[in-house]
Amino acid sequence: MNEKIIVDPFASLGTAVDCRAAAQRVAEERAFERRRALDSQADVDAAPQDRIRIWERLHTLGLPLAGTHPLVAVIAAQTKLTVRDVRDEQRRRRLLGQAPPPPKVP
Repeated sequence: MNEKIIVDPFASLGTAVDCRAAAQRVAEERAFERRRALDSQADVDAAPQDRIRIWERLHTLGLPLAGTHPLVAVIAAQTKLTVRDVRDEQRRRRLLGQAPPPPKVP
C-alpha cells in the first residue's frame, strides 16, 4: 500500500498538435493587438502628441530633434499627421525642455 504516484510533467502540455494550436492562437492574439496599436497611432480623434507618443512606443524610437530628420516624414505618414504637425510637436517639446521620452518596449 505504499504506492508511488508518478506524475508526467509534460502531460499538461497535451499533444504536439495542441501545443501548435496554442502557439498559433497566441501568435494571432499578438498580431491582433499589434494591428490595433498600429491603428491607434493614426486615430484621427487622438491629439497629435498622443499619436506621436504611440508611434514612439510601438517603434521603440524617440521623436528626432531635427526637423529635417528623415523620420519626421515617416512619423507623419504613419500617424496620418502632417509634417508640420510633427515639427510642431518637436518645437513644443523643445520649448518645454523635454527630451524625447525613452521608448517603451511593447
